[in-house]
Amino acid sequence: MEFIDPAIDAYSRAFSNPESDLLKRLSRETHAQILQPRMLSGHLQGRFLALLSSLLQPKLIVEIGTYTGYSALCLAEGLVADGKLITIDINEELESFTRSFFNQSPLTAQIDYRIADAQDEIPKIHDTIDLVFIDADKRKYGLYFDLIVDKVRKGGLIIVDNVLWSGKVVDESAKDKSTQALRDFNQKCMDDPRVENLLLPLRDGLYILRKID
Repeated sequence: MEFIDPAIDAYSRAFSNPESDLLKRLSRETHAQILQPRMLSGHLQGRFLALLSSLLQPKLIVEIGTYTGYSALCLAEGLVADGKLITIDINEELESFTRSFFNQSPLTAQIDYRIADAQDEIPKIHDTIDLVFIDADKRKYGLYFDLIVDKVRKGGLIIVDNVLWSGKVVDESAKDKSTQALRDFNQKCMDDPRVENLLLPLRDGLYILRKID
């Protein structure tokens, strides 16, 4: 996942808005207590998500893949006063840890944290969605996209994480199912006339999809 020189990364963080104290604690505790802490969005990506959300001023955000809640807290910063973020994760073992940090946030009343399978939960969402963040099972990215794209308003955003997969998407020797699923997903989005596309090499790759139809 490390595409950028550490010194450049540190410089970029130094000249970006800092994390809140809550996000710093969440990052520290995730690294200390939880397996695979690299799954955390982290400082730069978190500030980028917060900025996009603040620009969009969403009334409804849907996040597929909560992990320990860092990205959800960042995205929620941009919600309008009566807005809501629905975040869905299938891993019930992280629920108490994650919910404890949501409960410390002044935005906790606007966060609807659901332990469920996203492919079953997405069809239950009937309101128009302004912003989607997908960071879950890579082999189901195409399914999640198909389930949610028509629920997103024109001009809304779908942001998808890990689309460079530690650079494996351009490594011809990488034949594993997750890598191939991401290659297929990236091509699927590129070919879809309902969205315009920007793939950013930020952290592990963020695909920014803007709904145009």
